[in-house]
Amino acid sequence: MIPEARNEAEDYMLTVEVPETAHAVSTDSWLQASFVLTTGVNSVFVLGYSGTIMVPLGWIGGIVGLMLATIVSLNANILVAKLHEHGGKRHIRYRDLAAQIYGRRAYTITLATQYVNLFMINIGFLILGGSALKACFAVFNYEHTMKLPYCIAITGFACALFAISIPHLSALRVWLGCSTVLGLIYIIVACVLAAKDGINAPPRDYRIHGKSSSRIFTTIGASANLVFAFNTGMLPEIQATVREPAVRNMLKALYFQFTVGVVPMFAITFIGYWAYGAETSTYLLNSVSGPLWIKASANISAFLQSIICLHIFASPTYEYLDTKFGIRGSALQLNNLSFVDSKQYHVFADL
Repeated sequence: MIPEARNEAEDYMLTVEVPETAHAVSTDSWLQASFVLTTGVNSVFVLGYSGTIMVPLGWIGGIVGLMLATIVSLNANILVAKLHEHGGKRHIRYRDLAAQIYGRRAYTITLATQYVNLFMINIGFLILGGSALKACFAVFNYEHTMKLPYCIAITGFACALFAISIPHLSALRVWLGCSTVLGLIYIIVACVLAAKDGINAPPRDYRIHGKSSSRIFTTIGASANLVFAFNTGMLPEIQATVREPAVRNMLKALYFQFTVGVVPMFAITFIGYWAYGAETSTYLLNSVSGPLWIKASANISAFLQSIICLHIFASPTYEYLDTKFGIRGSALQLNNLSFVDSKQYHVFADL
């Protein structure tokens, strides 16, 4: 590091307080943070947006909803990013930021709602990863042998192994590149095969079906998907990994996410709905037709990408537990496996 840059970093650390944490802080470039955000936007969930957003809302409602969700989400995330150093302190956790602005009660409410949200997202990744694995077996007519619960269990086991090898969010690094490649594989395959089916198919039905009562619930569900599609629910935790100046670098990452990063998601959502209309499946790869090996590769890519994505959304939980129990380094160390605080472990070792 050149002297000017070193002095700037040292001055920054003196003026802005950084809370104690067992995970890395201020180590990643804005580009790595942008890939974390883009991975979340283009996760395996995008394979369902044609069926869960466009089918209940139709062309007009779906397009308008996605555009509004993009604009509102960008502005909301910019606001949160600019509050990262509010009060002379880096707020590396959502709950800390809420407590700084709204008081102690907001800390508890934010902690509960955030972790419930992340828990549900990760359950979704387990189910979708298992569904992708089952769909791969179904391509070769083995779906009767490998039931969905077995595939979900395999996904969970793979996620556990991956979590052991990657201790924190900053350690993903090359895996973010792998996630991008895997995401592009299933998005490109789904788009190309769906476009082929759409060109050869008769006119589709784009009407919104169902009774008024059921349409109310499907519209609410589609609106919830619009909100989820662009928001990670853990922006301060991602921003904590970004090098200083954290606010300026995070804004670069957000601009990347909401420009380049949303293009694949929009493409697969609109092409899938255009190709199949109201008959679009909630898992697009179940609707497309094409060579077996191509569909299998797309499903395997979706399975593997769901494992990487789950690790991103589980990282706040890892940070909480690692900081609470003083877990650093390899997850297989004796003191880390026993959840004994590292300081206590060294005392016992000296005895």
